[in-house]
Amino acid sequence: MIGQVDATLAAPPGVPPVERELVFDIAKRGLMVAPAIIVIAGVARGGAGAASAAFAVAIVIFNLALSGAALSWAARTSLNLLMAVALGGFLLRMGLVTGVIMLVRHESWVDLPVLAFTLLLTQLGLLFWETKYVSATLAYPGLKPAPPTASPTAPAGKEQP
Repeated sequence: MIGQVDATLAAPPGVPPVERELVFDIAKRGLMVAPAIIVIAGVARGGAGAASAAFAVAIVIFNLALSGAALSWAARTSLNLLMAVALGGFLLRMGLVTGVIMLVRHESWVDLPVLAFTLLLTQLGLLFWETKYVSATLAYPGLKPAPPTASPTAPAGKEQP
């Protein structure tokens, strides 16, 4: 059944691509803080620290983009697949991140403590930052809900749902 859409468990056609919106929002925030992270790492640990921090931020944004793409595809296919992709995709992406780190760890431009610290701090920081906005809106990431407007037929102080 993989590759086929299960109409009973797939997301309705009018549902916006929330996963993609989340990825764009997180990537935007990541690119906003990246220069500060790189400068701080560069001042603290030199050129290798700055290069490692830049590499770590790129890995985090790429990792989150892969997550959003996989979850978006799975959500359109079926809810069961969405759950499998959420768990399995996480494990695969963590393996990919580990593999990339293993490939570059002996390069002259890599400062491994900075790389590890920046990966952890950036991943968790961006997720917590986005969680604040998502939980505040409960509708769309990064957007504040509009205040309810009174309906001409509703009594004063009572808004229409």
